[in-house]
Formats: sequence, structure tokens, C-alpha cells
Amino acid sequence: MIIDRSKEWWLARAAREGNAAVSAGLLAIDPVAETHSATEQPVSAEENRIAFGKFVNLMRRQQGYSIEKLADEADLDASEVLVIEDDVHYLPEPRTVYKLAQIFKVPQGKLMELAGLVVANDDDLRREAVRFAARSESMERLTSAESEALAAFVAVLSKRDGKAGN
Repeated sequence: MIIDRSKEWWLARAAREGNAAVSAGLLAIDPVAETHSATEQPVSAEENRIAFGKFVNLMRRQQGYSIEKLADEADLDASEVLVIEDDVHYLPEPRTVYKLAQIFKVPQGKLMELAGLVVANDDDLRREAVRFAARSESMERLTSAESEALAAFVAVLSKRDGKAGN
């Protein structure tokens, strides 16, 4: 089977993708729908990114990292870690999420969903993400409730659902 596309078709496709990273293999789990622009994302993506920022913040604090130390360990800019934790509209690069998944030892695919880089097909993950974010509050040390919420959320992120690459 030969798929023949014109140069104009490919240019229009590239323009729709903007600065989005195009991936294959593990990173190509359900790409963000083409109907949404980078600034016009569904509410669930924003809810997930709230949880993503909280998750990064709490995991960083639980593991005793300062923002600067986490950035060094993950080979990221400290400013990007700050933005991830504080700006729900920020869409990190796939490489950033991959590095954070390695540092925090959680599945990359679920963290990609949480960061808004792929469409979340898992309504349970979205509900748990919102619940997790709602139960988290900013403090210098994790409370026992935050530790429990974080452990429960890591378990949800780590749960295999039979899909390849999770």
C-alpha cells in the first residue's frame, strides 16, 4: 500500500502541529487531538497539568531535592521546573517529562498524559489526578496525608493497564 500525499498536505500538517514534538514508539501513545490548538486545550488537560505540577512539587520535596538540585539531576533548567510546578498552562517538552519520569521512577506514558502531551484515555487517571491535586497543599514538609496521597497516586501511575509502553 502506497500513501501518496502532496507537499502542500505535508506543509499544512506541519503548520497545524506548530512546535509540537512528533514521536514514534513509546512517545507516540495517542497524540493530542489535532482539533485543539496549543492554547485551546480541553479542561481535562488543564486538570491533569494541575496534578502534574503538584506531583512534581511533592515528589521533589519527598526526595529531598531543591528545585535547583532536581534540575541538575534531570538535566533541565531550574526555571522550567519552577514553571512546571506553578503554571498550569505550561506544556513541557517530551524530553522534560521523560527525564522527570526517570528521576521519579514512574511510567513515562502516564506522566505524558498528566503533563498534557498525550490525550488521556483513562478517566480514572483524570479523576485520581484531580483528587490528588485537591488533597495536596503547599507546605515545607509533606504531611502524612500528602505522603499517602502521593503514594496512592504513584501506585495509580505505575499500574499497568495492558497497553504497550506504559
